[in-house]
Amino acid sequence: MDERADEIIRRQEKMAADRAVFDAHWREIAERILPRANHFKTNRQPGDKRTEYVFDATAGLALERFSAAMESMLTPRTQRWHKLRVSDEALQEEPEVQAYLDQVTEALFVARYSPRANFASQASECYMSLGAFGTNCMFIDDSLRGIRYRSVHLSEIFIAENHQGVIDTVYRRFPMTVRQAAQRFGRENLSEEQKGALEKNPEQLFDFIHAVMPRDDVAYGRKDFRGMPVASCYVNLSTRKIISEGGYRSMPYAIGRYTTNPKEVYGRSPAMTVLPDIKMLNEMSKTVIRAAHKIVDPPLLLQDDGALQAFDLRPGALNYGGVDEQGRQLVHPLQTNARVDIGLDMMEQRRKVINDAFLVTLFQILVEAPQMTATEAMLRAQEKGALLAPTMGRQQSEFLGPLIEREIDILARAGVLPQMPEVLMQAGGLVEVEYVSPLNRAQRADEGVAIMRTLEAVTPLAQIDPRVMMVFDPEAVARELADINGVPVKVMRTKEQIAAIEEAQAQAAQAQQLLAAAPVLGKTVRDLAQAQTLSGAAPPQQAPAIFPA
Repeated sequence: MDERADEIIRRQEKMAADRAVFDAHWREIAERILPRANHFKTNRQPGDKRTEYVFDATAGLALERFSAAMESMLTPRTQRWHKLRVSDEALQEEPEVQAYLDQVTEALFVARYSPRANFASQASECYMSLGAFGTNCMFIDDSLRGIRYRSVHLSEIFIAENHQGVIDTVYRRFPMTVRQAAQRFGRENLSEEQKGALEKNPEQLFDFIHAVMPRDDVAYGRKDFRGMPVASCYVNLSTRKIISEGGYRSMPYAIGRYTTNPKEVYGRSPAMTVLPDIKMLNEMSKTVIRAAHKIVDPPLLLQDDGALQAFDLRPGALNYGGVDEQGRQLVHPLQTNARVDIGLDMMEQRRKVINDAFLVTLFQILVEAPQMTATEAMLRAQEKGALLAPTMGRQQSEFLGPLIEREIDILARAGVLPQMPEVLMQAGGLVEVEYVSPLNRAQRADEGVAIMRTLEAVTPLAQIDPRVMMVFDPEAVARELADINGVPVKVMRTKEQIAAIEEAQAQAAQAQQLLAAAPVLGKTVRDLAQAQTLSGAAPPQQAPAIFPA
């Protein structure tokens, strides 16, 4: 008997029992908002229809827009959304340190957005999980061909925090085909049942557990997995044995949470906040559909005399007996006098609440008012940054921070990163992540607003006393506004380039002055020579040419 495997299995089962209430909550959300991800204690067949609870797609569309907004504000694919720096400002100004940090940042983005890495699509799935269920999970794997990212479904993940509230334990219970298990762990680690299935049905699924937790007995200095601070074990539930044991130098699972309540480990989502509105909107949709159906195709009121035959309601059909001898209509449609418009207005109210919860209306601010001045645009960006800071700032610290740390660890181990400068090693080699995403620029928009408002306020004063504008450094103002607005560095000149241009301009101006003075000097020399010739004096020596021919 493998006691450690039994302990892992027991702990996973206890963690699963503790989160049973969350499972029920997540299942209810998945049924109405993200049906394709409804894998919480349900045996769904691949390809089956899962929209039986959805009568209005507002919540599902809002979730997709939420995911797109999170990606565009936090991890845009076409921008450098973070860089590296050191806390010591003097050290940061060292050219070799700057070059090293730039090279490391470039290596991170090259590895992250490699076609084999699959980061962009998996990050989008993580943001979908965050908006729907409040918790997401990204597995950062160290493969032979580089870094490989995988968004893990929340139904497979069980987490625990340490005493500081940081997630340091992740248990993943997941299915794997027996063919995949043989490839990953070897045929010798399969049970007899699994070996039989390997011959008859290699695509049959079996459950395994991947346990990742802090190692209690770290043997510092050892080169194998026992010297790594994070322990890793794979357990075969069929044999109840550990079939693979290893370790990590950093946590391979990056977990993000939208918000957390006290005494709860798993996060809560915007979908949980507006779940009553989502359910109400679905019921309203069913009611309005039924009412509209009765109006468009109403029930018919007939005389109870048995004289009328069954009616043919097809267009152009002929129905005899529907009128009496005087031409009076004997069949009347039921008039319910239903006010479908009231139902539609109430549904719009619910849709607005749902869109607000998923931040859809917030991101439509700039779209709805495209004709704005630069100052107005900055004010809108400032408002957006203030509203998004608590939500997205948590993703940077809890989700993206561990992800970048894991990436640096993998690339450093693979020898991809450049050699650290000696001056940085002597300072301890501590490097910080500085986020420069659109979210951070939006948060800095208040600085740009302050600059623009100040310049607008002092411009009238400059007409009275021009010295007022001497308070500002135009070059510094331009660079600060460019940095706030996210202008690419490569399109801006450095201070050295500006100094070289100024020097070239000064030389050109000096040469122009000499060119302008040359005719006057030549005429003066000629006049002096003629005067001396007329007076009988010896002619002066020829003046040297200012510019060679």
